[in-house]
This record gives sequence, C-alpha cells and structure tokens, in this order.
Amino acid sequence: MTRRKLKETNVRKLTRSGNSLLVSLPREMLTKLGWKEKQKVVVRKIRGGVSIRDWR
Repeated sequence: MTRRKLKETNVRKLTRSGNSLLVSLPREMLTKLGWKEKQKVVVRKIRGGVSIRDWR
C-alpha cells in the first residue's frame, strides 16, 4: 500500500447516533490489537486528541 493510500485509510468521519458522535476504527488496526465487538475501552482526552485503550 502506498504512503498516500495508508494515510487516506486512517482518515475517518464522525457519524451521529442519537446524542453521540461515533468514529469507526480500521479493521486492520482492530485485528492487530485483538479487539472485538462490544469490548470495553477507556477513552481519555489528551492534548490534541483522544486516547483509546483496552479497559483491562
């Protein structure tokens, strides 16, 4: 995969669902992390963005 395509693959849009905004994560990234549907994660605000980590 070219460098440009890789950057485009990691660009995501926020989607409204009820009163929340959702962001999808690339399947390849989730596979490498071993994350599954309905898994609990911790979301924290950090300078310039957010951090998403496994709950455990």
